[in-house]
Order: sequence, then C-alpha cells, then structure tokens
Amino acid sequence: MTTFSDLGLSAPILDAITSLGFETPTEIQEKAIPHLLGGDADFIGLAQTGTGKTAAFGLPLLDLLDPEADFTQAIVLAPTRELGQQIAEQLALFSGKQKGIRTLAVYGGANIAMQIKALKKTRHVVIATPGRLIDLVKRKAIHLEQVRYVVLDEADEMLNMGFKEELDTILGFTPEEKQTWLFSATMPKEIRRMVKDYMTDPFEVRIDPKTVVNTNIEHQYAVVHPKDKAEALTRFLDLDPELYGVVFCRTKMDTQKLAEHLIKGGYRADAIHGDLSQAARDRVMMRFKQRDLQVLIATDVAARGIDVNDLTHVFHFALPNDQAYYTHRSGRTARAGKKGISMSLIGFKEKYKINHLEKGLGVEFARVEVPLADAVVETRLRSWAMGLMAEEEGAAPPQELVEQIDLLLGPLSKEDMIARLVARELGRLNLGHRADLNDRGPKKKGFKKDGQSFKGGTSAGGFKKPFKKGGYKKDGYGKDGYKKGGYKKDSYQKGKPGGYKKKPVWDDDGFATGGGDWAPREGSGGYRKSMSGGAKKGGYKKGKPGGFKKGPGGPKKGGYKKRW
Repeated sequence: MTTFSDLGLSAPILDAITSLGFETPTEIQEKAIPHLLGGDADFIGLAQTGTGKTAAFGLPLLDLLDPEADFTQAIVLAPTRELGQQIAEQLALFSGKQKGIRTLAVYGGANIAMQIKALKKTRHVVIATPGRLIDLVKRKAIHLEQVRYVVLDEADEMLNMGFKEELDTILGFTPEEKQTWLFSATMPKEIRRMVKDYMTDPFEVRIDPKTVVNTNIEHQYAVVHPKDKAEALTRFLDLDPELYGVVFCRTKMDTQKLAEHLIKGGYRADAIHGDLSQAARDRVMMRFKQRDLQVLIATDVAARGIDVNDLTHVFHFALPNDQAYYTHRSGRTARAGKKGISMSLIGFKEKYKINHLEKGLGVEFARVEVPLADAVVETRLRSWAMGLMAEEEGAAPPQELVEQIDLLLGPLSKEDMIARLVARELGRLNLGHRADLNDRGPKKKGFKKDGQSFKGGTSAGGFKKPFKKGGYKKDGYGKDGYKKGGYKKDSYQKGKPGGYKKKPVWDDDGFATGGGDWAPREGSGGYRKSMSGGAKKGGYKKGKPGGFKKGPGGPKKGGYKKRW
C-alpha cells in the first residue's frame, strides 16, 4: 500500500500531515503529487469533490515554494469565497512545520482595504476569487508578473458561474513561463479551449467517478408530490431530533423560500446562497458549525467549500442534472469513516433519474416511506417524555413560587395534567395536514357505487365489469353475468344470432305465452315466420340479418322492446 512518504514529499510536509492524521493518499493524490513535484509541465486533474484535490495540489505546491523569495510565487483561483477560505485553511495546516511560508485568501464581500493592507507583506501563495483578484491587480495591490504557479480549482464551476472573461484576464497578467495546474470534475468545451490557449502539453490524470463513491453513504429516495416536499422534509426532521444535515436546492430563490418555510414552522434552519453578504454568510456558517442550526439550506455553488464534520444527512430537495453534482453533495456526509444518508425527494415521474444515478455511479438506492403523521407524533412524544424523566434536577425554585403554582394547578387531576401537557407538546410538532405524503403514482381508473370502488370499468351509473366477457351487470344481477354477445333480464336469454327468445312455450302466432320449455318455432331469431314471409298482426317479421324491423306494434329497426 502506497503511503505519503513514498510520494517524494519533504520531511516538514510529512510531519505536518502525519500530525493531521493523514496516512494513505487518495487516488488523485497518489497520481498527481509525484508528477507535480517534478515541476516541469502543466497538469490536468479530473476528479470529483471529496477526493482530496486540495492536498493533491497543495502539498507539492508548498514543497516547491521558496520561503526566501519576497514576491507572490503562486495563485490559487477558486469559484467561491467558501472554497477559497477552505483552501487557505488547509494550506496553513499543511505548511505548519515549514518556516517562512505565508499564505492569504482574498475574496469579494470582505473589506478590500484590509486585504490591501495584508498584501503589503510578502504572500507566497494568494488564494482568490477571480473578481476580487482582478480588482486588487488594478489597484496595484498585488503583482503577478513573477508568478510561477497558477492553480485553477473547480475550473468547470468557475466557467458555469460566468468567470470565463475574468480567467482570461488573470491568465493574461501572468508570465508565459509558468506552470498551470487545472483541477476540475468535468471537462466541458470551454475548459478544452482554455487548455489549448494557456497550457502546453499538459499531463492529464482522470479518476473514474465510480471508484470514489463513499461506501459509507446509504442512498435513499422518497416519492412525494412536488407540493408536499417541504412537509415531507419536516416529517423527517420531526422523526429524528439528532438529524444534522444540508438540504440542496437548485436556485437561490428555492433555498430562501424553503428556509423561510422551515423557520416559520419553528425549525432550526437557515439558507446560504450567493446573494448574502460575507458577514451574513459567516454568521450562518458559524451557527451551523455550532449546531445552533439543525439543517442548512444551500445551492450547489454556495456549498462549495463547506467543510463541516459529523453531518448525518444530505437531502436533495431537487436532484441535480449532473451526476458529478450528486457526488459532490453526497460527499458532505459520511466523512472520517462515519456513516451517512443521502436522501432524494423526487416526484413519481422522476424515478428514471434514480435509475440513471444507480447505473452511472454503481450504487443502489433504497426507497423509503415518508413517515406518517401518527408515527411522528408517537416517536416525538415518547422522546419528549423520556427527556423529562432523564432531565437532571437543577437549582430548586423558590418555595413560595412552587406553592403559588400548586394552588393554580390544584384543581387538575394527574390525568388532566398529563393530557394538557401532551396536547401542548403535540401542538408544537407542526405536522400540517396529517395525510399520507407518499406518492404511489396515478390511481387506476375504476368506478364507484354505494361507496365501494371497483377496478376496470367506467364510473357512469355505478356499473361494474362483468364476471364473464362481453356484458355488464347493474343493480344486483347475479354473478353468472351475461354470456358473450347478449344480455338477460328476468326470463330473457341469448337466442340465435341476431335475436333473443323468451323462455316459455310459443303460441300459434310465434309468441311466448309465459310458461313451458324452450322451443323456438320456425324462422330465424326465435320468431315464427308466417306462410307469406311476414309476421302476423302485432308481431314481428324478420328484417335484415342481425336485427328486426318494426311491424305493427313492434320496436324500431335494430332495437328490441324490453317488455311485451
């Protein structure tokens, strides 16, 4: 098994990462570090978030710096303030055993005057967001003419955020004789163009996404109607008070709307997105890290750089279109060997997205049910009661106050007291409507009669599909139903093709008298044909095949008279 000591890193770097608990390099670290330490070519590293890319470029970069030089030797560009801060923090830790290496993070939303003041001292590595770096260059607060190394972290995300022109501008400030290291999760056309324009014969390392899926993550999904997603999320929060996680939405508006809904319901939640000021973002993140917040609502971009341990859950309020983003999101949980759950809330018609993720990432998803309201009530009330029992006695309240409360509550029995306490706690659960939120797909069409539903037919009139093919029954007709091709009622039943006959015997005119055996007389269809080929008065005569035409007193063509 390869260790960091096998990769050619210096002793101070090895001492620093050993003290941090680093033992075995990840695949991207194992392949990138030896090549970057060679220091003679451009480099492309394609790997997902959570694979250790910061150490993959940060460790060799620190080893290549000259602490005696009094100019900026390297710049690291990141798409967001959070990611820039995280990179700066990690580089500071990695260089903890080195002497004289100084780093600085600069980004928008922070006081630029303070950053200009900090840059008056030599900074060997500057970690920056593109817009703020250009601003500082134009103010002549930083000079890039002697930069030896340019690192583009999350390059695909920077292009997605519209930083194409800024990147071109920054790379134009740097000398031609430099090394460019590009790290990205994907390689779109714009990245290829940048490689062609600014890099020379780069060495490329590609890590298969399937090999980096954290096996400690349990992938789950629940099927709910889109309008019920927020309510479904609260059910999971209510059921597990120890849940601690991030909820991912697709847009800034979605994050704010969901956060406001949860806060209004009394949940410990807040949102983080690009419209927040740096001070507001810092306050939200501080509250989340201190667990004052149970869940953080975030967009994919705003979540870049969020480095919080012990997350139990990641919720996908809306699934991303790119599988790489799903891996980014899910990788927030199950860190440091711990278990975690990645749960997707999807509509019934989005099941295909789960199938694509299973095939693309080589993982299995388990369908789970949104907890029923009654289950939430039972679990929370039991937890509440056990919490009361386990609560240690604090300082004794004043005796006078206890006596006053005793007088007020004296009329209540123990049962009344418990009932009122339970009712009060129940009112705090914010269960909304108590319906089953699980979407089981469109219901099969059927029909209903007298409060009972039947499958397989139309609802008009309460008809039910017959037991035998070809007919229908209504209002209590027997299970025997109707045989194919005809109907019977009272004493009618199918006769020969094209007609019906009445069960009893026939009189001389070919009509039934109401009793006797089945005995059709001559003539097609069970009616007696007269000697002249027509029916006698008041009867029927044979018309075209398959029907009868009205004779004197008979029905119209093609129809039958129900009663004689």
